[in-house]
Amino acid sequence: MAEVAWSRQAGRRRRPGLSGPGRDEPATLWPAAEEAAAPEVEQLSLIIRTDGAARGNPGPASAGAVLIDASRPDARDPRASADASISEFLGVQTNNVAEYTGVVRALELARELGARNVSLMLDSKLIVEQLSGRWRIKDAKLIPLWEAARAVLRTFDQWSIVHVPRAQNSAADALANEAIDRVRAGGPAVIVRRPR
Repeated sequence: MAEVAWSRQAGRRRRPGLSGPGRDEPATLWPAAEEAAAPEVEQLSLIIRTDGAARGNPGPASAGAVLIDASRPDARDPRASADASISEFLGVQTNNVAEYTGVVRALELARELGARNVSLMLDSKLIVEQLSGRWRIKDAKLIPLWEAARAVLRTFDQWSIVHVPRAQNSAADALANEAIDRVRAGGPAVIVRRPR
């Protein structure tokens, strides 16, 4: 499955790797003089992996998310350690609600951390296809979560989303399952870890 990318400047989908001064203009070899003189401001880009869990469908549910600084050499490695993470118990929910909630919570955390660009790597084909606009949302419970995710995505300069195999999402899966087990043992419902 090809990665779908979005740029706020152009307000439309674009193929990854294509860029121009305003995304509407062709790419040039030499930047304009005013662009060349402008100081380079580093923007935070994050890789986001999320997962949801429900023991029973519906059943006790949770969400897990891993956020990784995209400038790290190992950022796209499924085994990369998290720079920030979420492990949240959600009560009784369906698996799809848990999956979507994980995406929304991770996007909100990315925005809070100051990210301007996010790359979502999800094992939920449903969410990838719906957020990409290729599939309709048929389940009424998912519409508010889809709307919330899209609203946060619009705040980023660029975002992309790609489906990955479940085996490449084990860190987020572990955080989701940890939340259910933690609450059953009397622990806190939510643990959010932020960079120091």
